[in-house]
Amino acid sequence: MPALTTPICDFGMRAPDFTLPGTDGKMYRLSDVQGPNGTLIMFICNHCPFVKAVIDRIVMDVRELQNAGIGVAAICANDADEYPADSPEKMVEFAQEHKFTFPYLHDATQQVAQAYGAVCTPDFFGYNAAGELQYRGRLDESRMEPVPNAKRELLEAMKQIAKTSQGPREQFPSMGCNIKWRSEEAA
Repeated sequence: MPALTTPICDFGMRAPDFTLPGTDGKMYRLSDVQGPNGTLIMFICNHCPFVKAVIDRIVMDVRELQNAGIGVAAICANDADEYPADSPEKMVEFAQEHKFTFPYLHDATQQVAQAYGAVCTPDFFGYNAAGELQYRGRLDESRMEPVPNAKRELLEAMKQIAKTSQGPREQFPSMGCNIKWRSEEAA
């Protein structure tokens, strides 16, 4: 499977609203997950080797971001019919296994992923408190294998956004597996 990279950050793009079910049985809107100092929306899934390689670092960094007033949610938009490893039931298991401290939401229609312009897993969207996109980059330089002393790019960018409302001007794209889009017949 070829790896895709995300586009360059479209600074100032507004965070699209959504209403999605979480693995905890609750419904979430964007306003439910926004933090006082910014919001991080992540598109992930359960089976992607890129996500699996970094999920524990994501969870660790998210805890630190939540302590800094950043609201966080993860969204799985993969076609669960064709990729049953990304079913809502498997999402519950994945969230519990990795001790998520943030909502893990299911985008069955894939409309939210399309509204955000998500292309791969993981795909990170960092917004300031005003809901303006300030980060569209990678977790860090490690990709699949951890790099010793890798700069924690997502963490540092979101902390900067929390303090200044502005993201770093130099950003490196995230890389991962393509979102598993539903076929036209299934849509």
